[in-house]
Amino acid sequence: MSNEYRAKVFKSGNSVALRLPKALGLKEGTEMVVREERDHFEFAPVVSDDRLDLTAVWGACPGLASPHTEERAFEPSLRAWDDPDWAGWEAEGSR
Repeated sequence: MSNEYRAKVFKSGNSVALRLPKALGLKEGTEMVVREERDHFEFAPVVSDDRLDLTAVWGACPGLASPHTEERAFEPSLRAWDDPDWAGWEAEGSR
């Protein structure tokens, strides 16, 4: 069994908004997906992908600053497989 609620559409800036009853239990700021079906609309909360949003933190930490381009460059690091005389090449070829 489902409940029926009445809601009112009102102008908000250059858009229209739908004022939903508090009884629905939605929290302010909840992002919603709205789907337009043939003769009605459906809405549901956006499914979270559990990403950590750090936009509010950026700039709030005094020691946290964006690295300069030259600080982001990594030193080349030699790897064993970069050496043409590496014994691992022979071991792989004998398989």
